[in-house]
Amino acid sequence: MILVTGASGQLGRLVIASLLEKIPASQIIAAVRSPEKVADLAEKGVQVRQTDYNDMASLVAAMQDVEKVLLISSSEVGQRTTQHSNVINAAKQAGVSLLAYTSILNADNSPLILAQEHVATEKLLAESGVPYVLLRNGWYSENYTMGVATALQYGVVGCAGNGKLATAARADYAAAAAAVLVKDRQAGKVYELAGDNAFTLSEYAAAISKVSGKTVAYQNVPEAEFTKILVGAGLPEGFAAILANSEIGASQGALFSNSKDLSTLIGRPTTSIEDSIKAAL
Repeated sequence: MILVTGASGQLGRLVIASLLEKIPASQIIAAVRSPEKVADLAEKGVQVRQTDYNDMASLVAAMQDVEKVLLISSSEVGQRTTQHSNVINAAKQAGVSLLAYTSILNADNSPLILAQEHVATEKLLAESGVPYVLLRNGWYSENYTMGVATALQYGVVGCAGNGKLATAARADYAAAAAAVLVKDRQAGKVYELAGDNAFTLSEYAAAISKVSGKTVAYQNVPEAEFTKILVGAGLPEGFAAILANSEIGASQGALFSNSKDLSTLIGRPTTSIEDSIKAAL
């Protein structure tokens, strides 16, 4: 049995979709806070178990008879370490044979604020005694392409300078997670997962221009100004600051990798940024 946490989220759903191509639905457990959100998965034969990252009892109960767990990192920045600790402890109590964790690219030397809770979680895993595998995911292409419509109006704005971004589609990372979950002897492995073809934000703007037929330029601005722009777009100030910090990190190479772990795991090239732009349009 394979249990996927956060199964109602965008990544979780894609992981389960990929698992359904590899193993029977009866061997998959969708662990969610609100079971009604995954009624469609239940209809396909996927088991649904109610859990909450903050509720140890629910986590332990959900992991009974489970062999492998995919811990998809919590979306609640600032609470992740405690929540992840609960999942790890529950997995230990349940005696699972493997815990896969979606960490962040280059976690052990990343300057990003966003990496701190991932590093803390990796440390907890190392100390737990639970067999684990690290899926260090790079940036999702969707982090940028979800704003394509705005970029067509106002251009691409950021503070990543000429930093290279080795992004891949969310579905690529999901397929990699599913591939690892059905493989044997994965404990102790660390996968640095990144797109095959990195790009700068200037190149990203050029790709939008090519796909859309409308000229789009990139404007690089100071970190503080970019934070204000994100706040003006409706993001909470704290999260806006984290995103701006991530772009500064990108300018220093934090979101770049030459690793081919991702394409190797999924058995094909990663989704190009051009194809992600087309999908967004």
